[in-house]
Amino acid sequence: MLSVEIAWLGAHNPRRIFLHACGLHGVEAYTGSAVQLALLERVPRLAVDDAFIVVHVLNPYGMSWLRRTNENNVDLNRNFLLNGERWSGAPALYSALDPLLNPRSPPSRDGFAIRAAITAFRYGFHRVKDAIAEGQYEYPQGLFFGGKALQRGPRLYVEWLKKRLQSAEYVFAIDLHTGLGRYATDTAIPELRVNVTPIETLAVALGRPLVDVSRPSVAYEVRGSMGAALPRVLPNANFDCVLQEIGTRGPLTVIHALREENRWHFFGDGSIVHPAKQRLRDALCPADVEWRRQAVRLGVDLARAAARWVYGKE
Repeated sequence: MLSVEIAWLGAHNPRRIFLHACGLHGVEAYTGSAVQLALLERVPRLAVDDAFIVVHVLNPYGMSWLRRTNENNVDLNRNFLLNGERWSGAPALYSALDPLLNPRSPPSRDGFAIRAAITAFRYGFHRVKDAIAEGQYEYPQGLFFGGKALQRGPRLYVEWLKKRLQSAEYVFAIDLHTGLGRYATDTAIPELRVNVTPIETLAVALGRPLVDVSRPSVAYEVRGSMGAALPRVLPNANFDCVLQEIGTRGPLTVIHALREENRWHFFGDGSIVHPAKQRLRDALCPADVEWRRQAVRLGVDLARAAARWVYGKE
């Protein structure tokens, strides 16, 4: 049986909450699990109104089946459209990219790297990156599909948050991911649409630079992100939310791994015993021992800095 596990330490009706989640993109949860185990080995001292909450693997199907998406091929970090947005549309360039990204055939050598380079040169790297990653709602078998309705996992999580965190006055949320950025380094991306703390103040508190997605960078802004939805789930609380990305392989390697696994899922037999599955896991959680050690350190360091900020402790 697949399940989402939650560790709750501290007050039953907290005012200040540190909330750490991983595995929204299933196969990325292997890194998140290691970070969260390390966090639980040394939990900060909590005051009477504090809570420390760890949400383990929000997409257990994807973790089990070595997929980034859920059982309906939905990218769950494009699925939280809680502000009345329509479950439709795609970036203007996505339709032109569809044949390259989502071929209707099993995995094969088809000159992807050369074709991708030509496409990036033709349209511009940042434009292509944003069109791919923003989220689309028109190609159900395609990459970065946001769905046509709120999925069961996100719906249950939203219901749980509404039920259990009603007393919250301030929540700092970290959503841990892998795959974006330089190898064995992290990128911290604040959710500027909802954060109450200025980016400069937050950067000082966390001891690291924060990436502004409104400017050209390695990061990008998405539709339907979990972080942007939090204030609609808990309208009486103030939020700061940071998406932490721990870099793995180069962007071409990662997108190729996603593409080939998706081809295997839809046009092969989808079993986990296939090179496309193993390449995707390595693209998002490299087997390199030093990378894994560094990933845990980065995840723990950011979480502990955020917890100190939440609880007002040095």
